Amino acid sequence: MTFTRLAIYHMPEGDLGEFGSAWLGWDARRAATVPRPQIDNLPASPQELTSTPMRYGFHATLKAPFRLAAGHDLDDLMRQIELVCDHLAPFTLDLELRADWSFVALRPRNRPAELMALEQALVTRLDHLRAPLSPQERDRRNPDKLPERARMHLEHWGYPFVLDLFNYHLTLSNSLSPETEEQLREALAPVIAPLIAEPMPVRSVALLGEDKSRHMRVIREFPLLGRETAQ
Repeated sequence: MTFTRLAIYHMPEGDLGEFGSAWLGWDARRAATVPRPQIDNLPASPQELTSTPMRYGFHATLKAPFRLAAGHDLDDLMRQIELVCDHLAPFTLDLELRADWSFVALRPRNRPAELMALEQALVTRLDHLRAPLSPQERDRRNPDKLPERARMHLEHWGYPFVLDLFNYHLTLSNSLSPETEEQLREALAPVIAPLIAEPMPVRSVALLGEDKSRHMRVIREFPLLGRETAQ
């Protein structure tokens, strides 16, 4: 299969992963649409609330969608991801449901060193495999509206919110008005609470490709094989 773009995500496992895929209506692991859950007191239909994140699946971005550089192929990329993951340790994240920045999302209460090391390694050590942004791709990021540091990252790494500006988040909605955002958070809270009662393991990363329908689908998952730090 030919992919328009590739990306590296963390994709939750287990009950949380299953719920997130169902809520968004797209299971990127199975590359299939899935039935939406029935949730009370939603401010609009799930389809209306999630039309943008739906085609990406339930994920947190580690390396944003990109095109492969000339002279490289998917096998090159997978070998490099495997080399990175062989030396990075698994960890856990304590999540909370947030309504901020006009989105409803799950975000970690803190950012462990292992998380920051994972994102930094994937962004920097694979960047030679990323094709430069086209003028259209660059313009879609509205560089003139970005803070200076984010604009520098966009020019250097192809995405503004990396490294010191990276924030792990599992998106659950489109961009919403403040009122709708808070109503959605309140509706989702009792459903999600038991799914995040315990810290979420981060044991692997996933390489995904954008297919001709513009949906992201998993190509391969890579376990983190480094030694865990004693708590």
